[in-house]
Amino acid sequence: MVIGAGHCGLATSRILAEHEIDHVVLERGDVANSWRHERWDSLRLLTPNWLLRLPGQHYDGPDPDGYMGAAEVAQFIERYAADSPVPIRTRTAVTAVRRCDTGFEVTTTAGTIRSRSVVLASGAGNIPRVPELAAVVPPSVAQLTPFAYREPACLPGGGVLVVGASATGVQLAAELARSGRPVTLSVGEHVRLPRSYRGRDVLWWMDASGVWNQRYDQIEELQRARRLPSPQLVGTPQHVTLDVNVLRAAGVEIVGRLAAIRDGQALFSGGLAHLFALADLKMERLLDTFDAWLRDSGTPVSVGPIERFEPTRAPQVPRLTMDLRSGEIASIVWATGYRPDYRWLGLPVLDRKGEVMHEGGVVRSVPGLYVIGLPVLRRRKSTFIHGAEDDARDLVADLKTFLAQEDPQHRVERLG
Repeated sequence: MVIGAGHCGLATSRILAEHEIDHVVLERGDVANSWRHERWDSLRLLTPNWLLRLPGQHYDGPDPDGYMGAAEVAQFIERYAADSPVPIRTRTAVTAVRRCDTGFEVTTTAGTIRSRSVVLASGAGNIPRVPELAAVVPPSVAQLTPFAYREPACLPGGGVLVVGASATGVQLAAELARSGRPVTLSVGEHVRLPRSYRGRDVLWWMDASGVWNQRYDQIEELQRARRLPSPQLVGTPQHVTLDVNVLRAAGVEIVGRLAAIRDGQALFSGGLAHLFALADLKMERLLDTFDAWLRDSGTPVSVGPIERFEPTRAPQVPRLTMDLRSGEIASIVWATGYRPDYRWLGLPVLDRKGEVMHEGGVVRSVPGLYVIGLPVLRRRKSTFIHGAEDDARDLVADLKTFLAQEDPQHRVERLG
């Protein structure tokens, strides 16, 4: 059984079908539900269209170097599902998963199903992460997450504080600034990347150089790698870079990490210069890796000369406090990340943060249970659409071995 009909669940289903493993895919809403209902209007993929691929399907449209919008991604995945030989049950929410004598008993809104194995493909970003200090924001300030945000007009008039400077935060800060609103961006740890490097999309370098294929068991500080925010990138027809320097030039005020809110006062950490220097250093090291790969591999590709980019400029005297009761800020957008939602998972496999404890997607403590689509699950590319196939093939190989040991004729049994 596969829980979730997003790109990871459908990729897993396709591989299971290739191995003639009987299964069913359950989806709480529609196919590609999150792309349809949980994205803001202007969102586009960070990856260029030519990189959009799933087992048996790849992008074949007229704009390989463009970036799909959310609705187009939903259509791509829906077309993939329509070609699937496996039954997909939409609008069938899973409400509980428990162990039973034959494996797992899965309770849904449409009845109960038993299965020898379960693949959790319900996504890494089901719930926005909102810090506890949101509870003490003055009631006069509206609060939204990216799930609720659609466009600038959905916010009340006045200044906006965007908290978080990953891909989501910088994109929303830029959009809100273009709408004419005063915008303040609270910046913590972030990953800086140029949109293009030496004449090619930076993600071409990630793919071609093999950086994206680095396996989880080859990465030092794996847990830290899994917690890294998404890179500061945006997909536009102009292939523009979007970083702190660009936002400052657009009039966005840059402040440090939001550390606390006391008596209506937002307190921001100092040390922006150090934070920026660290992000710049990591970017330079990655670009050095690309250059070394190209030099040593002898790959016959046409690229431009080596580039280096202007350091991130920190404000000379960054603001450390902001009175949220003054009327300067009318709304806060919490672009502080997402987390999976496993409240329905009745198995002792979650850590104190509510995330599945696994080894490369295999839940060793509960044989027959797997998870896919989480950050750096088996490779650095695991959460990207094109990363689903390799992870799914690895997990299905393990799952097939498990089933052969437990039950040579794997069956899915509907109880009611």
